[in-house]
Order: sequence, then C-alpha cells, then structure tokens
Amino acid sequence: MPFVVCPCGTLSERRGLIGFSFSAIIEVPLAFKKTMTESASPVLPDLSVQLGRLSIPNPIMVASGTFGYANEMQEFVPLHRLGGIVPKTITVAPRAGNRPWRTIETASGLLNSIGLDNDGLEQFVQDKLPFLRSCGAPVVVSIAGGTVAEFVLLAEQLDKESGIAALELNISCPNVSHGVDFATDPELCRQVVEGVRHNTQLPVIAKLTPNVTDITSIAQAAADGGADAVTLINTCQGMAINWRKQRTLLGNGIGGLSGPAIKPIALRCVHQVHARVGIPIIGVGGIMTTDDCMEFFVAGASAVQIGTASFAEPVITARILDELPAAVNSLGASELQQIVGTLVIGDHAKTSAKAGE
Repeated sequence: MPFVVCPCGTLSERRGLIGFSFSAIIEVPLAFKKTMTESASPVLPDLSVQLGRLSIPNPIMVASGTFGYANEMQEFVPLHRLGGIVPKTITVAPRAGNRPWRTIETASGLLNSIGLDNDGLEQFVQDKLPFLRSCGAPVVVSIAGGTVAEFVLLAEQLDKESGIAALELNISCPNVSHGVDFATDPELCRQVVEGVRHNTQLPVIAKLTPNVTDITSIAQAAADGGADAVTLINTCQGMAINWRKQRTLLGNGIGGLSGPAIKPIALRCVHQVHARVGIPIIGVGGIMTTDDCMEFFVAGASAVQIGTASFAEPVITARILDELPAAVNSLGASELQQIVGTLVIGDHAKTSAKAGE
C-alpha cells in the first residue's frame, strides 16, 4: 500500500514525506553548481518582481495548499525571505473537505483530493491572519466560492484587513463540485475576476486550470476582467485505482495531480499564455530545483510558486533563494526580468539539421 500523507498534516507527517519517491530528483546536481562554487559574481542581480499592481521582493513564492498557514513551516523556512506566501484556500463558510483517502503518492508526483478543507473566513481572519501578518513576506490570500457573489463577499471582507498584499482567486480546484467552472468558461472567468476587481483595492490574481482545451482564452478572459496576473497551473485531474478491489484509492474518486509529472504541462501553458496574452504570469507545477525555476522564467513566468516539493524538502525555498542569483548571472543578466520570456522555439532543431547536412 502506498504511503499516504495529507498536505494539512502535522510536522511529523511532513517529515515522513522526506522519503517521497521523487526526492531523488532533488539530489541531481544543478547545472549552475560549478558557476556558484568557483566564480560567484560580486554583483547580485535584481530579483524584484512586478505583477501588475503587486510588487514582491523576489520571485520565489509558496503555493496554496502546500504550506499550511505558514506557522507550520516556520521551523524550516526563514519566512521573511519568501517572495510571497499563499496560505490554504479559504471559503466563506467552513468546509470539512472530502472523505479519505485524500492523498496518494504516484509516479513522480502526488494525487490529492483535500476538498478545500478550511475553517472559513471568520476563523481565518481571527486565528490565522495575525501570524501571517508577522511573517515579513507578502501575503496573498487564496479564496474560493461557488458563485460570483461568494468571491465578491470574500474580497470585500478581506479588503478591510491589514497585512494582505493580494488575492488569488482559486477558480480551478478539481476536487470540489463545480470547482473548475469559472476556469473552463471564458465568460464566467471574466465575470468573477471583474466582480472581485470592482469590490477590492487589492491586486487580483487568477489561478487557472490546465484541464481545458485552450488555456490562452481563459487567461485572456482573466486579463479582460482586470486580473493583475495569472497563476499557471493548478493540478491536473487524475485517478488512482486498486484493481484487485476494483475501487478508486481516493475517497472522492478523482483528484488533482501535482509534482514533477506535471511540469512539462505547466511549462507549455506558461509559454502559450506569455506568447499570446499580455499579463504577468506566476508559474507553478513540478518545481523541484533552481533549474526548474529558470525554465519557468525563460518560458515566460515572472515569478514561481513552490508546491508539492515542500513536502519532500521543507527547506527547498531557502535553498533556491540561495542558488538563484548565480543562475540569473550565468545568463549575463543583471535583473531577473531580463530573462523572462526569452525562450527560443526550434533553434536546436535547426542547428541539428544544419550539422547533419
């Protein structure tokens, strides 16, 4: 039977995931290791990022649902160094979440069906927000609702609170009924983003699903609705089965796949949206190393979020922040934004063909 953990679990449960099957990927030497150890640049690059109206000190954020409410991770991570903290998604009313099992380890990833388990808006403001305010990093509150009115209510109430840098609209959760409705229909996406934008002074980020035919049309709708940025991507729908019992392993049947297995999908989405839609992008999906982050930046992301990797290596964000300046310098850039969206398509193929002539 596979080892099962819950993203909302205790620290001891998180430590248990150090043996996660893709942990070996973390040990792969980085392409930039030699540069970092032999010829550290005396000039550190500017890592600051502008995401519409939201300014963050560096591009390394943590993803919603994988970092708790930050207090669970303070033992491992210097929270003030993070570019942004996105705590667990909150809803207007408390949610018990889905029945177990809620998480299953898969090949190169994690399948989860948490179901937006949370204590609701009132308890978040009362019990969770005070600590988040003290972390020293920008706090981006993730919100979800079943209707546009619920999203607007959450935005209106959070707009009154101090210590919040932005809102991330979770319109793409595959683990709840109608959780992806707003992210699979361009008009619904525009409506919910526009509704929130008109009822808060906070920057608005729309988190989109890859489970669509054309993600660029959804991203364009978010931009049309007034989003400051989009987060690409939420989890990919998947399933795990015990064929002997002829039953699904997840209590909800279908869940969301995260981890290294989805990185190629996330990179494709980031590249496509960057090429066709004029909106800043936060890349997320399968990031385990500094090299992964650099791939997302070159593809078109201005910032990234670390998710499932935090279970396997709780200190991963600090490690990447230590390594990132040398990686950026290795491309001859003095600012991170100089490398964003610099991907060249097909150049290797042309070079190879020419060499073969």
